[in-house]
Amino acid sequence: MSLVELTEKIIKNIVSNEEAVTVKEFPSDNENEIIIEVLVSEADIGKIIGKNGKVINAIRTIIQESSALKDNKYVKINIDKF
Repeated sequence: MSLVELTEKIIKNIVSNEEAVTVKEFPSDNENEIIIEVLVSEADIGKIIGKNGKVINAIRTIIQESSALKDNKYVKINIDKF
């Protein structure tokens, strides 16, 4: 399972509107970095961020550790709403 697929699976299990979730990987200028962009509905952004950012930090930790097992690249996850 790729890092994008793992991120999408985690996010979809948290939000109310699964159809509104979009997860894409974007190229980075740094070859040792992966950028993952997550778009969710405005109603679900609070669920993803969590109180004091605890949920998104936990997601970032899981994805970063998964990357360490595969190709050991730094993963940057950006969350936005539409």
